[in-house]
Amino acid sequence: MRKVFIDCPQNIPCNPCQFCCPTSAITIGEDITNPPQVNLEKCIGCGRCVAACPGQACFLVDTEFHPGIASVDFPYEYLPLPTAGMRVQAQDNCGAVLCTGLVVAVVAAKAGDHTPVVRLSVPREFAYQVRSIAHLPAE
Repeated sequence: MRKVFIDCPQNIPCNPCQFCCPTSAITIGEDITNPPQVNLEKCIGCGRCVAACPGQACFLVDTEFHPGIASVDFPYEYLPLPTAGMRVQAQDNCGAVLCTGLVVAVVAAKAGDHTPVVRLSVPREFAYQVRSIAHLPAE
């Protein structure tokens, strides 16, 4: 099952992930600069936090997507958007290519201010390292 994974590297005043979570699985605490804490027991994998996070620090990870394959959902705010079925280069948070991934879906939810969220399938060993994909050439 998909669960939120938050890679928030800075203590900055930010809390949209906390307020968009319908199950209160994400908490910041009284100090708005605290890093988000996740209660995985409460997380239902809805992905609202992925589109809502202005720092693009929320991801959904499903390590049991297929045997040996994980899925990673992440925000993608570049054009052109990838499309389902595309093979792309999965990157870490420094832009280094980790592996080839398969775009499973691209969703632009109204609740996330239409921020597109890409679901990518990748080898399981890269599940918690993938942050985005290499920019696609302009059409």
